Amino acid sequence: MRNDYAVILTTVADQTQAQELAALLVEQRWAACVQMLPIHSCYRWKEQVMKDEEILLLIKTRAHLYEKVEAFIKEHHRYEVPEIIQLPVQQGFAPYLNWVTANTKGE
Repeated sequence: MRNDYAVILTTVADQTQAQELAALLVEQRWAACVQMLPIHSCYRWKEQVMKDEEILLLIKTRAHLYEKVEAFIKEHHRYEVPEIIQLPVQQGFAPYLNWVTANTKGE
């Protein structure tokens, strides 16, 4: 059960895109929950240091759905190279993880 769950991170430029992506991921059952947090990012892009306001999406899902989530983000994202990072869930509250299972697609 431990390695069955993951949090996938991505960032988007604005709240509108964040809400659109989150709703579609949950509707498709590729995520049980998506949290959206405003952040300040500093990064290097095409040899320039950039500073932007972004929205960080924390996508709560199951590890086997990573490829589906990645493909979906790549298809719908406005960035040329979007951040798409999966973090494994090592432990979690069993009733919460059961809820994630119940609200995402099986294998």
